[in-house]
Amino acid sequence: MKKKLYQGFTLIEMMVVLLIISILMLLFIPNLATQREKVSKQGDLAVVKVVETQIEMYEMEHNETITDAKLKELVSEEQYKIYNEMKDK
Repeated sequence: MKKKLYQGFTLIEMMVVLLIISILMLLFIPNLATQREKVSKQGDLAVVKVVETQIEMYEMEHNETITDAKLKELVSEEQYKIYNEMKDK
C-alpha cells in the first residue's frame, strides 16, 4: 500500500466550493440591498414621529404654535432635514 505524501483538496473540489459560494453570494447580495433601503426608510419614519412628538409637547407646554425657527432649535439639523423631506409623503 502506498501512502499519500500530500493530503488536501483537489482542484475540482475547490472549484465546486467556489461555485457554491458564488451562487449564494448572487442570491443574498441583492436581498441585502433591499433590506438596507427598508431599514433606512423605517428610520426616517421614526425620526418624523419623534419630531412630531416634540412639536406636540412644545405646543402643549407653551400654548402656541411652533415656528419653523423654533423647531430648528429643538431638533438637530439632520432630524429637521429628514422631517421636511418625509412629512409631505
